[in-house]
Amino acid sequence: MLDKVTTTANPQQVWDWLLRDEPLFILDLRNRDEFARWRVEGPHPPPTLNAPYFELLDLEGDEEDVTAAVMRGVRARLLPQLPAGRRILALCAEGNTSAYVAEGLRRLGFDAVNMAGGMEAWGNFYYAQTVEQNARYALYQVVRPARGCLSHVLVSDGRAAVFDPARHIEHYRQLAATLEARIERVLDTHLHADHISGGPALGAGGHIPYHLHPYDAIHPMDMLPARIDYAPLRDGETFRLGQAEIRTLHYPGHTLGMVAFLIDGRYLLSGDSLFLESIARPDLGGRAEAWAPLLYESLQRMSALPDTTVVLPAHFSDITVADGAGVFRTTLGELKRSNPGLRQLAGGREKFCAYILASLPEFPPAYVEIKRANAGLAAPDERTMQELELGRNICALTQAAGGQHG
Repeated sequence: MLDKVTTTANPQQVWDWLLRDEPLFILDLRNRDEFARWRVEGPHPPPTLNAPYFELLDLEGDEEDVTAAVMRGVRARLLPQLPAGRRILALCAEGNTSAYVAEGLRRLGFDAVNMAGGMEAWGNFYYAQTVEQNARYALYQVVRPARGCLSHVLVSDGRAAVFDPARHIEHYRQLAATLEARIERVLDTHLHADHISGGPALGAGGHIPYHLHPYDAIHPMDMLPARIDYAPLRDGETFRLGQAEIRTLHYPGHTLGMVAFLIDGRYLLSGDSLFLESIARPDLGGRAEAWAPLLYESLQRMSALPDTTVVLPAHFSDITVADGAGVFRTTLGELKRSNPGLRQLAGGREKFCAYILASLPEFPPAYVEIKRANAGLAAPDERTMQELELGRNICALTQAAGGQHG
């Protein structure tokens, strides 16, 4: 049960509550446009109310106590909408104004807590789940729930490889240390557009090879070569990590240098080519019409892998699609039956490309700058990186007849 004396919660505590489906209610105090872009979500979505702080708080004078003003605003505007039998999590951008609201709610008799660090802290929260653990190797999925980003860490004989790391590289170092493993390789499936990659920094910090396909070592819009140190990946190239085998498979379409990694012939780290709910969008390099046929050919070749292949994507759009162990995975055979985009392959190239071009989500301007940063063509500071990464990733296709994915 929830601890009745808690007044502040960190993202890990909130995630634990969401996992256990505790009776939680989220009062999100951010502006409506910010709330629309992303919010706190979990495998058991709690009821959530967006009540912008500036609409709730109306100080009667400079000397008025802020908490008293909050109490007055809650009584006037929110009281009928707040539950008596659930803990209320007050949330704002950085955890400051929400602290006043949580205090006001407690004075009104509610069980209310403040999210320490606010949505900024939630956006930087990660957790790891075990995908596979056997006598030869262990495979872990690192989840960043606010962004919908997935990384993977392979460990065998005290050696580790990190795939698609996000920019908070301390999480991967800590995981490797906990597993008593040394990171030997860092590999990106592609030049990411939705988030700042931690790959170059993780490699440089430990003099570790950072692997990227050379076609993605050029910014697709600027046409400038990357200014990062990288080891070029080749289609069919195989690496050994202890007793585990990593095979590189080139699947252009989302980007020209998009690859997937096949672990031990069983687990496919599909990057941004294939997701659990959708498929890649080919327009983030500004060449949707040219790259859509490439995506068709790549997904055809990917579909030829055994149906028992377990797909582990680099993103998710719906947090509830994780399996009972909290891992985002399913078999290729199941995706052939259930994935709307993958099923479009049956109609042939022309119909597939028409579907793609009719289903493209809005192009996020920030993605151009993120690619520049990941190519080493720009060096944004921490605050700028936070701003560039605001909101959920939208690297996947929008279903032509449904809602947005990715």
